[in-house]
Amino acid sequence: MTQQPNGPAHPKRHDHPDRHDHPDRHDHPDPYDLGGELHDAIGLIARRLRHSRTPGELSLPERSALSRLDRAGPASAAELARADQVTAQAMGTVVNGLQARGFVERRPDPHDGRRIILSLTGAGREVPRRRRGARGRQLATALTERFTAEELRTLAAAAPLLERLGETL
Repeated sequence: MTQQPNGPAHPKRHDHPDRHDHPDRHDHPDPYDLGGELHDAIGLIARRLRHSRTPGELSLPERSALSRLDRAGPASAAELARADQVTAQAMGTVVNGLQARGFVERRPDPHDGRRIILSLTGAGREVPRRRRGARGRQLATALTERFTAEELRTLAAAAPLLERLGETL
């Protein structure tokens, strides 16, 4: 067992040396192998988090819409639907729920009165800043208890890349 500086011990996670510790693995990753490994890992994380959902917590589409409005600014429901690759009807349901909770507001587009633009309310801006509620705390606990400072830096560097990967699919 290795010791995290100022933190608890954690077990060694690389239980398949051939798969995880091959010398060329990180210097020359094969995109097909990496794609499969990312699919498996992300799927596992999503399943585990999905099973631990708490009542009242925002759904993934709701969090995604709020996050996109927070990062990119006001947008139409159609723009949000295209960005998340969902139907306009599905995004309409998401937006209606967010509006009912007081997180988004609708306003006519000043350049095209036929369009409705969505923007975050003050309460809606707070949601992305609190970042993920119970699921975020669950991940934070696992990261704190099981990862070294170096591993945390690696994950922090990878997070924006994973988001960009998700946006390109």
